[in-house]
Amino acid sequence: MEKPLSQAIAGRRATPSFDGRPIPAGDIKKILEAGLAAPSGYNLQPWRFVVVQSPEQKKRLRAASYNQAKVEEASAVIVACGDSDGWRKDLDLMLQQGREGGMPESYAEQAKISVPTYFSSFSSEKMHSWLNKHVMLAYAFMMLTAESLGYDTAPMEGFEEEKVRETLRLPLSYRVIALLALGHLKGAEKFDGGRFNIAHTVFGEEFGKPLKV
Repeated sequence: MEKPLSQAIAGRRATPSFDGRPIPAGDIKKILEAGLAAPSGYNLQPWRFVVVQSPEQKKRLRAASYNQAKVEEASAVIVACGDSDGWRKDLDLMLQQGREGGMPESYAEQAKISVPTYFSSFSSEKMHSWLNKHVMLAYAFMMLTAESLGYDTAPMEGFEEEKVRETLRLPLSYRVIALLALGHLKGAEKFDGGRFNIAHTVFGEEFGKPLKV
């Protein structure tokens, strides 16, 4: 039985350990499709996902992730990457799909010029920053979908990018952004670390002014 989104958000905690029970392929597909539905700049969808499920590959991925046991214990690990050359390779496809969905021809013609102009000036660091923003939108969609389907999740940033790249045989244009471990909790319930309240982190109109809610 699926949880409401509000319940999935409120109950989500980073899972320290998984029991390894397999996840049905249909649920993996639902989780991935949620990520693919996320928004992105120019609708370029720069994310690329590698789903690791075999025991052998999870073991290798664990070795590239500071030997964190949850990588090997998880039912599946989604390695979320961003393709720094995606805007070059996918622009025509994006415009084709956009036109089929009602994109004005004037917008399509403008994008054929503005997209290459915009991205061709990016440094490696700026591109990495851009990929981080957009890939993590898709990542969050997947994480919350997994939670709503009744799975436990562990968002992970502890990995050695070059080792992950080698393990997964990634193209040179791919940047590894984060790992998402999926499965079922093993052991004690996850503790609630708490969250700062609205007054601590949210302001109205400008910094220092409380938001009236």
